[in-house]
Amino acid sequence: MLRRNVSALQPVRTYQNVYHQPVTRSYTFAAGKRPGATGANSAKEIMLHWCQAITRGYPHVDVKNFGSSWADGMAFCALIHHFYPDAFDFSTLKPENRRANFDLAFKTAEELGNVAPLLDTEDMLRMKVPDWKCIFTQIQLYYRRFQLEQGKNANKPPVGLIPSAPPPQTVEHHEEKKDDQEASA
Repeated sequence: MLRRNVSALQPVRTYQNVYHQPVTRSYTFAAGKRPGATGANSAKEIMLHWCQAITRGYPHVDVKNFGSSWADGMAFCALIHHFYPDAFDFSTLKPENRRANFDLAFKTAEELGNVAPLLDTEDMLRMKVPDWKCIFTQIQLYYRRFQLEQGKNANKPPVGLIPSAPPPQTVEHHEEKKDDQEASA
């Protein structure tokens, strides 16, 4: 009997979200699934899907992984161009101009996005297939910067790896609602 009751328990975690509001999350795990398991919900998969969505439709860019897909710099340029379309003319870029592509992407991200490059153009040129961990780490910086900024601009929390929550409401907003309700009564 105890065994049945224990298996029915669901872990609960309370924490503060990005707006410092208390949030209680209940986690239920499918049979055999545990936190940290790989799959469609892993950080790597989420990040890969984000990159694919951002770079979809750009010529010479087909993001399938965090290695060879980034080797010519075109995926970096597409990612940056998506957020800063007026910064450069993507149609003039060529996959064979690796140095120029890496320089352009890293410089633009640093100057306009304030994202310091963790990768060096020279290091990228030395490798035919970049180390996926290095690429993944750089992409995480872009994700945090651009996805958070996009969430702020849209007045809604970002999606993806950051817990979602309703946008914060200010005291003034509540006061306006209260005044409106009193006026209509």
